[in-house]
Amino acid sequence: MPSLSPLRAAVQRCVPDTLFGRLALLLIAAVIVSHVLALTLMFELRPAHPGHPPGPPPHAVAADGRPLPPPGLWNAPPSLQLGLLLDISVRLTALVAAAWWAARWLSRPMRRLATAAQELGRDIHRIPLPEDGTLECRDASRVFNQMQARIRQQLAERDRFVAAVSHDLRTPLTRLRLRTESLGDAHAQRLFRRDIAEMDAMIASTLDYLRGVAGVEAWVHLDVQALVDSMADDQVAMGHSVTVAGRAAPLRVQVVALRRCLDNLVGNAVRYGGSAEVTLHDAADALTIEVRDHGPGLPPEELNRVMEPFYRVEASRNRQSGGVGLGLTIASDIVRRHGGHLALRNAEGGGLVVAAVFPRSAF
Repeated sequence: MPSLSPLRAAVQRCVPDTLFGRLALLLIAAVIVSHVLALTLMFELRPAHPGHPPGPPPHAVAADGRPLPPPGLWNAPPSLQLGLLLDISVRLTALVAAAWWAARWLSRPMRRLATAAQELGRDIHRIPLPEDGTLECRDASRVFNQMQARIRQQLAERDRFVAAVSHDLRTPLTRLRLRTESLGDAHAQRLFRRDIAEMDAMIASTLDYLRGVAGVEAWVHLDVQALVDSMADDQVAMGHSVTVAGRAAPLRVQVVALRRCLDNLVGNAVRYGGSAEVTLHDAADALTIEVRDHGPGLPPEELNRVMEPFYRVEASRNRQSGGVGLGLTIASDIVRRHGGHLALRNAEGGGLVVAAVFPRSAF
């Protein structure tokens, strides 16, 4: 019924979202309702006089003809009222505390499972869940551990496949390089070298993406400011215009992966915009690294699609302009592995801004 929708929405807003909250609310409500019903029955069925059968109290009058007040809690002596209320309060407090503890105890395995699922995306090699608790919790933990083991096995098979493909592809490239040196035509030799270098770079980018870039790299607390400054100095030494603004405190990261992420972002900015402006925005909850170029920007509908693997806005197959289509994908994967996200937007006045957000509370 349409008239029930606002009421249902109001009730849903009042109900807790967590399993612990709902269990606690249910148990506390059950305790309170049971006490209210018990007290109601106790006073409704209380006999009016000793030996009087349970039921409604008879009409009683005093010696002078005035009606006597019916028996009940509020007509009892103050000492009896205080003692009864104190007894009810103590028992109700004890039962509510027990309900609160029971809710936490019952919901603890689910919280542990949810935490493990969140950590699994960042560290596939985490310690398996202990298979204890109730039967349902043991079954859920066992299935979760089996899923983790299968994923680790698939990743190991993928790594072996990537290593085999890397060897099989690079071997003929090495032979082509050696045969190129024997060419008598200098112009043809230069063209062959350029094509071989392009193939080598494409293979390296693809294999890096397939092996997950830096999935097994150690986590360390890094001076991000020094890393960004060093990367900018390297770009300037190669003749590129790269500037750095802002400050950043140390952050727990995977060093090689973060360096590759920033190299990809700055490399894209230099390739498509001619220069790169790196800005650090540090806060208590997150570090944001923005890389801006002064190129043509992107159509609004392409801002999310460019992070898909092998997708390029430019249809050209020339790597100097179109690239392979993996730079932003690898950068996005690295940022996501650090618990953050990558966001793109067109800058005012032209150009593209890529913001990499790294939460400080993710680990």
